[in-house]
Amino acid sequence: MNTDKIYAEAVANEYAPKDTSKVIALKKLDRKAKSPANIFAYTFGIIMTLILGVGMCLCMNVIGGGSQLMMVIGVIVGIIGIAGVCINYPVYKKMLEHGKSKYAYEIIQLAKEISDEEQ
Repeated sequence: MNTDKIYAEAVANEYAPKDTSKVIALKKLDRKAKSPANIFAYTFGIIMTLILGVGMCLCMNVIGGGSQLMMVIGVIVGIIGIAGVCINYPVYKKMLEHGKSKYAYEIIQLAKEISDEEQ
């Protein structure tokens, strides 16, 4: 097996002009359907994780001075963070389903056109 030849073909294919603009359009539609859900999930997940971390730091007296009030506030903030992290995935799935249904007709039509051209 000549790995140099395989590598050379892979690099050449990467730089070759793309003749199938419908495939590119299909990939763009797919990304357009999935991007809002992905962006929301990552952003919301990071924010809720940071909130959970702040709550943990308050509970363990790393920040806040170590008073009993700060510990209670830390527990409340931590519970808010845990709740946010827990609802992140169901909200992501709902947003992804909505995005897919929004662009489903266009994606299916374009996929049919591409598959009909190949036959």
